[in-house]
Amino acid sequence: MKIDTAQVQELNKRLLSEHQHQFEFLRQQLDKQGIPSDPLLANLQALQVAIPSWALGAGGTRFGRFSTGGEPSCLEEKIDDVGIIHAITQSAGAISLHIPWDIPNDATDIQERAAAHGLVFDAVNSNTFQDQPNQPHSYKFGSLCHTDASVRAQAIEHNLEVIRIGKALGSKSITVWLADGSSFPGQLNFRTAYQNTRAALQEIYAGMPSDWKMYIEYKPYEPNFYSMVIPDWGTSLSLAQDCGPNAYTLVDLGHHLPNTNIEQIVSILMMKGRLGGFHFNDSKYGDDDLTVGNVKPYQLFLIFNELIYGMENNAAANPPLAWMIDASHNLKDPLEDLIQSLEAIRIAYAKALLIDREALSNAQQENDVTRGQEILQTAFRTDVRPLLAEARYRSGAAIAPIITYRELSVRPQLIKERGNTTVATGL
Repeated sequence: MKIDTAQVQELNKRLLSEHQHQFEFLRQQLDKQGIPSDPLLANLQALQVAIPSWALGAGGTRFGRFSTGGEPSCLEEKIDDVGIIHAITQSAGAISLHIPWDIPNDATDIQERAAAHGLVFDAVNSNTFQDQPNQPHSYKFGSLCHTDASVRAQAIEHNLEVIRIGKALGSKSITVWLADGSSFPGQLNFRTAYQNTRAALQEIYAGMPSDWKMYIEYKPYEPNFYSMVIPDWGTSLSLAQDCGPNAYTLVDLGHHLPNTNIEQIVSILMMKGRLGGFHFNDSKYGDDDLTVGNVKPYQLFLIFNELIYGMENNAAANPPLAWMIDASHNLKDPLEDLIQSLEAIRIAYAKALLIDREALSNAQQENDVTRGQEILQTAFRTDVRPLLAEARYRSGAAIAPIITYRELSVRPQLIKERGNTTVATGL
């Protein structure tokens, strides 16, 4: 299925009058504050968030999985689904692949299929947290940290193969997330595990093209519950520094203990020039992989506050960030969930752009705590949805993405084309 721009524009006609009324009202309010709307719109139009190939089918838990029907059963269909999202939103211009879940049979054909949807390939992701068919060595007790050199060598070669696949697709980065760790005291030696991991990452780094980046992800627990080899941003940062200048820390919003101050982590990593990017999701208890911004929208806004400050004051030290959604959908239509996540990211970004930074800096210098809070919350409480709708409209996308998705009967059409029992690879 491919969405025609004319279909989107036809639906926009019904909503245009009301949208223009709402946008004009917001524009006037922003003008009164001395905030021109056109630069905001340009920033929103430029923000592109990658869609991971594994998020396009129904996710699940260890207790069960419930299909939505019409799931993509191959990489080509996953690309088509990202194309649907991008056609409706014009904010999902990249796809991120997980290897070996989505190995292209013909890289040139896959590139051409993606380009037909206006898509490029974001970071490729390695997988040493699962054993694959006919794999000589098991990762049950770790991969890059393993006590057995042959297991480490197997995991290193897998990552190098992922780089080769990514290079063929035009990707410029690899994300490494390790499930390595222990569930019981005495199971492994912490120092040896770290040293093995560092040496393995350095070997993978040496195998990257010179213009590539490595993103090292961290997680405090799960699937191991006593220790993780890369449990926090400090460990990730130290490993990145030991690898070289093109290695960075990747922040997954769900990969933190409850109430962790993620915005402070982001600030320090940007100051160090080592923030590689984000995996966006939301959580209530742990790594829940929920729809972005549905539980903690204010925290997401505060994170973007630090990002914007960092980008304005540290651009030379920290390269452009990689943005990606990383969520698992067990109840919703995955495409609807991804559309909602894209909206939440752009809302947080837009609100953070409204912050009066000079006034905030003055309040901070004067230790005016109340004023600082008022400045932030004034921006946060602004309804920026008409601004997002206008940015989409000017980009040829849908004024109301979810309404458009449903009016076009996307899911029923996918079920008609693919059947009701297809299962997506990966999650």
